[in-house]
Amino acid sequence: MFDIKKQEIQWGGKTLTLETGRVARQADGAVLATLGETVVLCAVTAAKSVKDGQDFFPLTVHYQEKYSAAGRIPGGFFKRERGATEKETLTSRLIDRPVRPLFPEGFYNEINVIAQVLSYDGENEPDILAMVAASAALTLSGVPFLGPIGAARVGYIDGEYVLNPTQEQIAAGDLDLVVAATHDAVMMVESEAKELSEEVMLGAVVFAHEQSRVVIDAIIGLAEQAAKEPWDLPTSDDSALKAQVKKLVGKGITNAYKLVKKSERQAAIAEAKAPLAEAFKDADAETRLKAGKLAKKLEGEIVRTAILKEGRRIDGRDTKTVRPIEAMVHFLPRAHGSALFTRGETQAIVSTTLGTKDAEQMIDGLNGLSYERFLLHYNFPPYSVGEVGRFGAPGRREVGHGKLAWRALHPVLPTPEEFPYTIRVLSDITESNGSSSMATVCGGSLALMDAGVPLKRPVSGIAMGLILEGKDFAVISDILGDEDHLGDMDFKVAGTSEGITSLQMDIKVAGITREIMEVALSQAKEGRAHILGEMAKALDHTRTELSAHAPRIETMSVPKEKIRDVIGTGGKVIREIVATTGAKVDIDDDGTVKISSSDPEKIEAAKNWIIGIVAEPEVGKIYTGKVVNIVDFGAFVNFMGGKDGLVHVSEMKNERVAKPTDVVAEGQTVKVKVLEVDPRGKVRLSMRVVDQETGEELPDTRPAREPREGGDRERGPRGDRGDRGDRGDRGGDRGDRGGDRRRDGDRGPRRDRGDRGPRRERSEGGNDDGPAPEFAPAFLNRDDD
Repeated sequence: MFDIKKQEIQWGGKTLTLETGRVARQADGAVLATLGETVVLCAVTAAKSVKDGQDFFPLTVHYQEKYSAAGRIPGGFFKRERGATEKETLTSRLIDRPVRPLFPEGFYNEINVIAQVLSYDGENEPDILAMVAASAALTLSGVPFLGPIGAARVGYIDGEYVLNPTQEQIAAGDLDLVVAATHDAVMMVESEAKELSEEVMLGAVVFAHEQSRVVIDAIIGLAEQAAKEPWDLPTSDDSALKAQVKKLVGKGITNAYKLVKKSERQAAIAEAKAPLAEAFKDADAETRLKAGKLAKKLEGEIVRTAILKEGRRIDGRDTKTVRPIEAMVHFLPRAHGSALFTRGETQAIVSTTLGTKDAEQMIDGLNGLSYERFLLHYNFPPYSVGEVGRFGAPGRREVGHGKLAWRALHPVLPTPEEFPYTIRVLSDITESNGSSSMATVCGGSLALMDAGVPLKRPVSGIAMGLILEGKDFAVISDILGDEDHLGDMDFKVAGTSEGITSLQMDIKVAGITREIMEVALSQAKEGRAHILGEMAKALDHTRTELSAHAPRIETMSVPKEKIRDVIGTGGKVIREIVATTGAKVDIDDDGTVKISSSDPEKIEAAKNWIIGIVAEPEVGKIYTGKVVNIVDFGAFVNFMGGKDGLVHVSEMKNERVAKPTDVVAEGQTVKVKVLEVDPRGKVRLSMRVVDQETGEELPDTRPAREPREGGDRERGPRGDRGDRGDRGDRGGDRGDRGGDRRRDGDRGPRRDRGDRGPRRERSEGGNDDGPAPEFAPAFLNRDDD
């Protein structure tokens, strides 16, 4: 029933299996890729015709993670997979970026690539497997795909490159790099690094390329068994039309690209292209479409020739010069940190907001729930390029650019122990003419330092471009938007003075060589150093004081066995602390307590409360407490958060007190000294030995015990009582003492003692029997143990 074709290889010490013919057989190409126990299905379908008037290549890539792949049920109300998560969006871009340039120019059939994670073992990451499966499915489908590509993730641990590391290995290492490549050249790079050198980064890219070739050979082996017949593509000779277009608009476009200012240049280009509409007004739609495409292609040829042959760029710079930079901090008075970063015609307003632990982002994915304390959001409104367009939720491009800036800044952030804040960086692009993501990196670094976030070092970023014609090439620094569109490479490098923190590369041609990458990395290093110098003119260090509007966070630790006491039953205690003091309190499972508020007094109040709960009272120490309950024999005082102690009525004053309410009232603040803590934890307190105004300890002036009746009568020695002899059997008759008291035998009925009235009830508080009656001797009012 099934015509199954399979290819297996050993890759990084594990078995990679590519299979087709079992599932999704109605798709143009479908591959089931397995690595370990991670399984990804990728299906490719392609439209057999082009829509009328379509002049672009409609490739759509969807990557989806099924919660069932990890044996989980989705959270939320609907309990099913919903819109794409950030990781799914970023992985879709990882697949799209290297395969898009490998379709021939003029191919406009719609193609749909859907990759779904069906099984996840928690060790082998599905994103790389999805890239491999997509490449294999496209290769089998018969569409004009100039692949295949391979993909690999590389880590760097203890000076060694590691192929397809686990998440734990990535966290322990210094690099997380993903590469996609054809057999001959690298197509895409995405990475985050901990200030690594250009040599180490280049070595990682080369290592990944070598490992990708192993996968490419496996895909070719599968294609030899199961690939469909390739599509026939129509060909046409447009040389005559191209010459006509060049004659009509060539001179005008050449002159337009000599204008430095973007708005003037765009207006001049539009004016130069105006003759096309008149010349082809009677032509069919297809011819008019071709004429427009040829005019756009002519733009690229003019710009590229000027750079390669003359070394002259659109705005008159040479290939290494960075546009003028102007940076300022504290741009927004109420933000915790802010910066305005302008480079040429690219500008970003970047702000930093500090929050508490409860502001962390909860992420629900295949690995379960996780929490992220560093957030970076990038917005690209249409006015930034002088256009009218959609304004609303971020698209894939905005998510991708924001993540690139996140990767650049993340390695230099302090640890949670060093800086226990949730950090959000918001970048709003207000002007754009080339590399707004790198403007976000520079502005983000300044805004973080302005907010008082102790970065290891400032980070700058630069975008590099490439013009490649045969063996001739030119690498250009700080590219403009037009140079990005008309060039062959978008190569972004971010890092500190010590090394690279992020590297991203997208290629629009069949790939670049090691030589080109070496030149690009070296030139980028010079550009980054220059930008860091310009940034330092605005702010060259982290501020030592947080903004007055930022919350303060103080961290303390409590014993794990005391966490329950701080939280209380159903969270009663911690809610009371928050409600009473006005400070936020967060407790981790390891006993770390974070107290936050913009008011230091509120933090101190909450801290003292918690200390009172977890600390043990010290005998002899004086505390301030509040009367919480009054009973007949004294008052209970809360003096250490959750600790109550008893002030007996005899310890309220040095003189006799008839009733506790004569001295204290509920809610009253009093100062007490700890007299004793018994083995059961009960605390005995005293007010009378503490000055209630100053809190100072007073001498014990309580009068001495009154002597018994008889005063100072000398009793003298009792003397020798001599031998008392044998007292005999004491069990006999001892006389009439109210009944027969013989100890052996029947004791007989007890003497009627009459009505003695109710027995005095023993009060709470152990052996305390309440205040002594007025007729009692004075010594009974003393609390001597």
